[in-house]
Amino acid sequence: MSLEALRARLPDYARDLKLNLGSLATEPVLSQQQLAGTFVASAIASRNAEVTKALVAEFGPKLSPEALTAAKAAAAIMGMNNVYYRFTHLVGGDYGNMPAKLRMNVMARPGVEKVDFELWSLAISAINGCGMCMESHEKVVKHGGLTSEQVQAAVRIASVVHAVAGVLEAEDALAA
Repeated sequence: MSLEALRARLPDYARDLKLNLGSLATEPVLSQQQLAGTFVASAIASRNAEVTKALVAEFGPKLSPEALTAAKAAAAIMGMNNVYYRFTHLVGGDYGNMPAKLRMNVMARPGVEKVDFELWSLAISAINGCGMCMESHEKVVKHGGLTSEQVQAAVRIASVVHAVAGVLEAEDALAA
């Protein structure tokens, strides 16, 4: 399935998502690697097989094998970290001072530019709603030279991909 086929699957009530998905696919403020990796990582974080297949098919070939693996790794590691750090942030108490004791080696050596991996991690953290992680990754990417417009573009991609996944899940549930 292609990006266009995915857009065609969206019902009329999701026309804005269809338009946003198309315009964000050519977002000019991100490098090709940043753009493609954000789409891939966000698709995986959306947990929707159809969206993941379509967007990895569309954007995976625009990434080096190392970058594709890094985008997948960002989705994997943030799936874990967002749950853990959202818990420590929301519950408070002693948990924030306790060592996480979770392996996160990929964050130190992601296989791509650190700023790109962090941007993908930020987008996934936005999908997963982890404020602590969003703040942390936003600081890193801004320190790494990215602009507010680039950060916003990545989060816009994440929001649209997540919404598309939700609409398709709903449509499939209603059709069943």
